Amino acid sequence: MSSIDRSQSVGGTRTYEVRTYGCQMNVHDSERLSGLLEDAGYVRAPEGADEADVVVFNTCAVRENADNKLYGNLGHLAPKKASRPGMQIAVGGCLAQKDRDTIVKRAPWVDVVFGTHNIGKLPVLLERARVQDEAQVEIAESLEAFPSTLPTRRESAYAAWVSISVGCNNTCTFCIVPALRGKEKDRRPGDILAEIEALVAEGVSEITLLGQNVNAYGSDIGDREAFSKLLRACGKIDGLERVRFTSPHPRDFTDDVIAAMAETPNVMPQLHMPLQSGSDPVLKAMRRSYRQERFLGIIEKVRAAIPHAAISTDIIVGFPGETEEDFEQTLHVVREARFAQAFTFQYSKRPGTPAAEMDGQIPKKVVQERYERLVALQEEISWEENKKQVGRTLELMAAEGEGRKDDTTHRLSGRAPDNRLVHFTKPDQEVRPGDVVTVEITYAAPHHLLAEGPVLDVRRTRAGDAWEKRNAAEKAKPVGVMLGLPKIGAPEPLPAVASGCGCD
Repeated sequence: MSSIDRSQSVGGTRTYEVRTYGCQMNVHDSERLSGLLEDAGYVRAPEGADEADVVVFNTCAVRENADNKLYGNLGHLAPKKASRPGMQIAVGGCLAQKDRDTIVKRAPWVDVVFGTHNIGKLPVLLERARVQDEAQVEIAESLEAFPSTLPTRRESAYAAWVSISVGCNNTCTFCIVPALRGKEKDRRPGDILAEIEALVAEGVSEITLLGQNVNAYGSDIGDREAFSKLLRACGKIDGLERVRFTSPHPRDFTDDVIAAMAETPNVMPQLHMPLQSGSDPVLKAMRRSYRQERFLGIIEKVRAAIPHAAISTDIIVGFPGETEEDFEQTLHVVREARFAQAFTFQYSKRPGTPAAEMDGQIPKKVVQERYERLVALQEEISWEENKKQVGRTLELMAAEGEGRKDDTTHRLSGRAPDNRLVHFTKPDQEVRPGDVVTVEITYAAPHHLLAEGPVLDVRRTRAGDAWEKRNAAEKAKPVGVMLGLPKIGAPEPLPAVASGCGCD
């Protein structure tokens, strides 16, 4: 394709689509990518249209077969790109940081490859690729600008991610994230609180503090209690109704954080605490700096301070060298901890990690059998724990897109303070995403609750007003805009995304 052909559509309407894979950090990065592109004059392509002028893949290197999925998707786009002069494809995120030049070698129709440290360069790289008519590969080795300084297109008007740190200082043997995201770098508390206050002024009522190891916050600024202080400071922000965070690490989870959670009314009674394994020898091989007793001790303290807390976790099954006895220890912890939910992963090799070279790789058949036993146990516990919610009266924040069957069942969906998903009967009064309703729980399933009776109360909120205002603005937007020169330079509720990368 000649450079003349490639530029023909650039003077007209330019739309974009961002496809996201992986953890919450990637989801939040995609909000930044969308904000950057819109700041440069692009508009989001209509959902399901499959006709975007720029398609951006924000990739994950942790998920199994991540590279195969990427190249499969790129292959699907190749004939479409060949038939559409001016169309561009960009690949960013963790897999791009890892594979670099390999991507354009395997998929030469890709226009831009960028890494985790320089997402702010995307508009410039797209323009450079167009003008020079050749692929642009630019991978920074360290963070160029903290992502929160970049433009953002928040996916939700009422709930927002707020990044408090990037990177990770841990050396877990199964995880490649530190190599791709770099060492931990903390934001200043004042900058975080200023961002939260600005979001609340726009109508946001729920924020989720986000970091690769969120409760290690402060190690970069020399304050061991910085995270608990940040939680307490969030409690003083008028209009901020719900505060959540993800993901902590058991090593750094201290009593001052538990106290801050219990004593700060807008910090929700919810905790995601990655276990990974219940076996001390496996935890040692994973280089996880805690043991079973320490983990269960944290759970016990949290339950004592916050009796109604819902606790979730991450678990890896079949780590190299895991014996049946080791696996039984994991099942023991699951029974003792009684998690409300568990994100379970079958171990698979990740090139570049120490675990990939370890002896004692477990046969797939054995891993699968253990995995099925773990899932069955956790399903049973999740259902039993949810049944305890029947008869309780709960305040829900109405959510958008959480109930796939809401239209056919004449229901709406929302999240309880402990983050459980609740489907409730649609009242006569309008309920907007972000509004708060009071319901009584009548039925429990393993992964959701039902409130089948009438809604007891509806509270219209500023968050609902913000959703309504955004919705009206989206409908009033023109179909497209003229592309200007690029410029350089908060989310859906948490549970829509599987927690972490399985590596926290």
